[in-house]
Amino acid sequence: NDYKQDGISNKEAAGQLRKKFIEELEKGVGKSLLVDQITRRCKLHLPKVIVIGDVHGCIDELQKLLRKCDYYPGDQVLFLGDLVVKGPDSPSVIQLAREIGAIGVRGNHDHEVIRWHQAIQAGVSPPKVPSEHLRIAQSLSPEDIKWMYDLPWYIVSEDLSALFVHAGFVSGIQLEKQNPRLMVNMRSILPDGTVTSKFFNSWPWARLWDGPSTVLFGHDAARGLQQYEHAIGLDTGCVYGGRLTACILPEKRLVSVTAKKEYCKYRRKQYD
Repeated sequence: NDYKQDGISNKEAAGQLRKKFIEELEKGVGKSLLVDQITRRCKLHLPKVIVIGDVHGCIDELQKLLRKCDYYPGDQVLFLGDLVVKGPDSPSVIQLAREIGAIGVRGNHDHEVIRWHQAIQAGVSPPKVPSEHLRIAQSLSPEDIKWMYDLPWYIVSEDLSALFVHAGFVSGIQLEKQNPRLMVNMRSILPDGTVTSKFFNSWPWARLWDGPSTVLFGHDAARGLQQYEHAIGLDTGCVYGGRLTACILPEKRLVSVTAKKEYCKYRRKQYD
């Protein structure tokens, strides 16, 4: 579906967005020198992996972060889920992610958009008060919704000795036997072993993860940046007025940018 805002369709706006981003890459070098610059960079440096926390539709911050990470074609961008909902421009985030060849894992909000799209395809009548997830599902192009459908629950990189997931893993359970619902929702594991999506300040799930692979995850804005021996949490609450954070692999270098504004109030309850 193609909608219009201020007389410009989302497809036209996405094209303008992509053009602007490329033009900014070309600043200071000129179009004729851009290819040479990329070629020299590829000769001197191995392509890097840029792992990005929860974007939630914050397109301006995403573009700024990619520039700060010195993103160039050939780098692999990997999103930790929840690219959409709550922020100002979810369709443009998905458009840009697809066009730069990014990959990612499925977050709980991404999954809800997919479920609404499935409902639309099945002929389910929309609610009288449409949810934001439904509006996003209706606005995405076929190419962008397919990109979202292809998001897996987790990604494994043996070369980087890394795992990528939206919310987390339960230590001691084989990856293929992990519960998908928990992988997109969990935040805490209590002393009695209870796995919950609630934020218990003293019981983050990542404290129990003993490797050997390092898990990079998002979903937990209340805790912000988390750094354990074998786990790194990158949800730093951009949509709530915090920061958008990336981890550049293999060196595990952290890069972040400040949110332009608070797009959404943070209301999650906190438990001891």
